[in-house]
Amino acid sequence: MKTTSWTANISRSIKIPRRNDERVIVHFDYDCFYASVFENESPSLKSQPLGIKQKSILATCNYVARARGVKKLMLISDAQRICPDLVLMNGEDLTRFRDVSKRLWAFLRAHSWNHRVERLGLDEVFLDVTDVIAYNQEMVNPHALGNSFFHLDRSDPVKGFAFDGSRFAGCVQPQNQLSNAVVEVDVENPLCVRLMLASHLASYLRHKLDDDFGFTSSCGISTNKVLAKLAGTVNKPNNQTTLLPTDDDGGDAVATFMDAHSIRKVPGIGSRIAQSIEEYLLSQPSERRDRESTKVSVGEARMYPGMSADLLEQILDRPGAERGSGEKIWNLLHGVDPSEVKETSDVPTQISIEDTYMSRPLQTPADVVRELSALAASLIRRMRVDLTETDLTPMATTPTGMTTADPPTPHWLAYPKTLRLSTRTKPKATTHRGTNSNTAPSPSVPEAPNFNRSSRSTSLPSFVFQFASSSPSPHPPSEEIAARLVSESLLPLFRRLHPERHGGWNLALLNVCVTNMVVVANEASSSGAAPGRDIGRMFRTQENKLREWTAYDTSPVLPALASAGYADGNTAVVGEGVSECTYGVETTEGLVATEPMDKDVRYQPGTENAIVGHSSPPFGGDADDDDAGIWDEDEQLDSQCCEICGHMLPAFAMAAHHRFHAMDG
Repeated sequence: MKTTSWTANISRSIKIPRRNDERVIVHFDYDCFYASVFENESPSLKSQPLGIKQKSILATCNYVARARGVKKLMLISDAQRICPDLVLMNGEDLTRFRDVSKRLWAFLRAHSWNHRVERLGLDEVFLDVTDVIAYNQEMVNPHALGNSFFHLDRSDPVKGFAFDGSRFAGCVQPQNQLSNAVVEVDVENPLCVRLMLASHLASYLRHKLDDDFGFTSSCGISTNKVLAKLAGTVNKPNNQTTLLPTDDDGGDAVATFMDAHSIRKVPGIGSRIAQSIEEYLLSQPSERRDRESTKVSVGEARMYPGMSADLLEQILDRPGAERGSGEKIWNLLHGVDPSEVKETSDVPTQISIEDTYMSRPLQTPADVVRELSALAASLIRRMRVDLTETDLTPMATTPTGMTTADPPTPHWLAYPKTLRLSTRTKPKATTHRGTNSNTAPSPSVPEAPNFNRSSRSTSLPSFVFQFASSSPSPHPPSEEIAARLVSESLLPLFRRLHPERHGGWNLALLNVCVTNMVVVANEASSSGAAPGRDIGRMFRTQENKLREWTAYDTSPVLPALASAGYADGNTAVVGEGVSECTYGVETTEGLVATEPMDKDVRYQPGTENAIVGHSSPPFGGDADDDDAGIWDEDEQLDSQCCEICGHMLPAFAMAAHHRFHAMDG
């Protein structure tokens, strides 16, 4: 549908974007994730009002606390006044949350066939299950939906679960006109069947997360990311919602669903964009509000006279604004989101550590050095956890039955190239004086909050990757490397950000980050990034891996080899005064062959080392003289000696060899 715009300066026709419903997207949101992590560690906390504090702010709280009026992002003092028996846990160290989030994400990724599993923060995950659903759509029997089976693996027909395909799992939007009626599955509608299958897959994964890991989640199922995320918010907690594209009357259910939401709740529409749209629609300044505000809904913005992508481009036009943002917001208002679910790598794109100091801003150099040291130490620890892997391959076994004693050592999965330091200052309060110099100054008025960060970057020094240490500890402690990182890299960056060196910076935030990851090739790269092989690991383990398929020559030793020192058929001493060692390993004493004698050893007179070869005589001398006429036993049965020159040749080549002599003659 196209209509002419009513707004001045907007001459283009209004285009209603079309939605692509070919994909199936599932969105998981772990319920009260931070609080759930502590509740799993201490189950007794599940029945108590629990809050997670960070500085003076309540980062989040469980539903028991919310039922008593506590809300996330409240001041600790306000939360304790509302709920005096609130249990507070310190959530400033995010290590435990990252570890749990990584485990849950790995579980969900194991059920993806196309590896499109995208993390959003620590507690949200998108899955593109289009291929899984398409396969099961072919397998489902429309005449026996009640006894359906969902296949979780193409190659294993028994891996999966049974389900009732005649109904949706969980809640459905739009709801049936009869509140207690079950939404029936329209088997003639392929999209309806796909969403039904996705609802049962989501239900299966949600129950596995709860049963196996102890974490409940809310889930949304739809045809793109923005609709799936919004659908998951309808029936929280511990529930799921499937958003159908049409209602019972054939109307556009997506438009109705979107129109009921505040523009501030739509993913992808930030507070600044929402404020600009509200100010234009209401023709009055709009203060910054949180995402719970419902002053302007999507329906009011979408149906505003003359509203279009071009008008939104004008509304949002400001210095530094992204070009094309009007069309993007126009699509989101219609529930159109073409963005793909990204393949999340095992290696993070960046590692960032920060801390805020709103109540007590940093002023002196000593304060800055102290906080930078703490942040740098935490950064080094995070790098060693997230970017390294310990080689747990079994120790190699020698043919004599001995095992190597080298302890497992960690190796880097990726090397960040860039170190970045970011800061943010807290505006100082200003004091206003009257026109009369004798008038007492009025109380201080704080300036508007500052949300802008200043950043500087440099190359990450290589010493942060060191594992060897001169200290008794096998690995340098993070504090030791952090102190050097602060003095050699972070302080120079800080001086570039804040040239004044005598303090008074009023810093409200410090952030230290490493980015620009260079992924190291490895044998099993499940994410598809940086394919390759760790050649060092290959050489360390190839003997054990190939032992099953190795053929050993048990035939009697030839007299010539026995006289040369191969009496046992396995060992040959090379030169005088040379001790035995493993075949193929050079030592200062020499080299002894312990492999079957299908290989040769070349010895250089006047040297102490033997060099492994494949076409050389066992010991000194000219290869042409010593090897002339020597063939393997199997080949010698079909060989003949030329009566003219005396060379041994294969029987099939003898006729051509005689012609050669005839031509030469």
